[in-house]
Amino acid sequence: MGCLAVLTSCMKDLDQRPVTETESDATAVYNSVDGFRMVLAKLYASYSLVGQEKGGGNADMASNNGQDFLRCYFNLQEAPTDEVACTWLSGDKIEALTYMTWDANDPWVADGYYRLYYTIALCNEFLRHGSDADAFSEQDKATVATYMQEARFLRALAYWCVLDLFGQGPFVDETMPVGAFKPAAYNSKQLFDYIESELKALTLPGRTAVEYGRASEAAAWTLLARLYLNAEVYGAGDHYTDCITYCEKVRGAGYSLEGDWTKLFNADNHLRTNEIIFPFVVDATHAVTWGATTYLVCGEVGNDNAQNPADYGLDKGWGMFRVRGELPALFGDVASSKDGRCRFYTDGTTQWFTGNIDNQSEGYFSEKWSNLKDDGSVASASAENGVCTDWPFFRLADVYLMEAEAQLRGGSGISRSDARGLVNDLRQRAYGNTLGNVADGDFDLDFILDERARELYHEAVRRTDLRRYGRLTTSSYVWQWKGGVLAGQAVDDKYNIYPIPAAELSANTNLHNDKY
Repeated sequence: MGCLAVLTSCMKDLDQRPVTETESDATAVYNSVDGFRMVLAKLYASYSLVGQEKGGGNADMASNNGQDFLRCYFNLQEAPTDEVACTWLSGDKIEALTYMTWDANDPWVADGYYRLYYTIALCNEFLRHGSDADAFSEQDKATVATYMQEARFLRALAYWCVLDLFGQGPFVDETMPVGAFKPAAYNSKQLFDYIESELKALTLPGRTAVEYGRASEAAAWTLLARLYLNAEVYGAGDHYTDCITYCEKVRGAGYSLEGDWTKLFNADNHLRTNEIIFPFVVDATHAVTWGATTYLVCGEVGNDNAQNPADYGLDKGWGMFRVRGELPALFGDVASSKDGRCRFYTDGTTQWFTGNIDNQSEGYFSEKWSNLKDDGSVASASAENGVCTDWPFFRLADVYLMEAEAQLRGGSGISRSDARGLVNDLRQRAYGNTLGNVADGDFDLDFILDERARELYHEAVRRTDLRRYGRLTTSSYVWQWKGGVLAGQAVDDKYNIYPIPAAELSANTNLHNDKY
């Protein structure tokens, strides 16, 4: 693959060619449908893996920490919020994210940024070669054309992450020259417009026609719904009706809620195609990673407490993170809560902090994720191969909550009663009956924000949600250790977005950080 100088500061990292056991040249790889399929697999894997070998060996690129995107994304979306209390602060270089004091030299910020643009670069190169498949049979050309639609979706997803995390970024697509050049910087509105037009132009297969782990038309619709729900934050105005429109498309595609919420996060969650719209596949046999959901499952189990790792299908826990007290508080009294999503390990710990955030005896451990199969058996030897639990990036419950929120924010296309009904569907699953149903008088935006936390905690949406509500950086909502103090405090509004890494600013003078 020729160098796509999307990022001139990591040009050597992007000067890659797809490699298989028998082929090492792009010309050879792209001379068949099977070759295209292998590279397409690499595009998907670029979100969860960092190299060609077990655990990240033969790395794709050199970066600050060398972490996979999903581990970066979890930390960027969760570590600054009320949902996570990180333990290994200095060792994991995560103090700045935890206390909302990061700068343009933060290693997690840099890793997340460069992994996104690595994926964008791979997609661009794939699309360049896909346009040259004229020698193929008509059937093979049609197959490659479908692959190209998937590549465009994966690129749009990466650009949406750039938009949501950084609010700006260099823009490069497959029509631009290969070689060293300085791409133009797109602001939030320009990125919004591009992502919207790209997603609306896609022709992806329906949910029943697509192989598990690959993008369907519903995945594009769900990403459009997220884009529209946050449009005002992105400087694109009110798109709440559009959000409802695409949520309705997803709901009309035949999805249904999984009966057992906990099974969405275990090692058999690949069977939940009724609710999971788009996953990133994690496979401890063929794609061993110490990031992605291995980090989530192992990280939420303590390594110096009475928690038994075997109860979660693990050989050992890592003790990487717990929760801040505000998250379990959303369920009321944890010990007596009837909400089935209230899953916290409380033995030997306290809900609230009285001292440092990295003290494992303070802050409950989450029990949301598991490496156990439905029958209770262990899916993999986690110490050697990681876990087998997929990451459900989009699922139907989020669509329900987005649609309800968009209605409360003034969007049309669904009634208030129907919006409340969607939320109560989730709560009836959580409670097993109607006792947890929200009354009309309590059904407001504050309730939706809390319900999103109850339903979606540790699914990497919390930072985006708090920002949309104007509560990420302000004094309107503080949580313990927000801003680096025990009681919590407001922080500078620049922390609503992450800065472009300092090295990238030096390489591309079209980019700038206004507030950093």
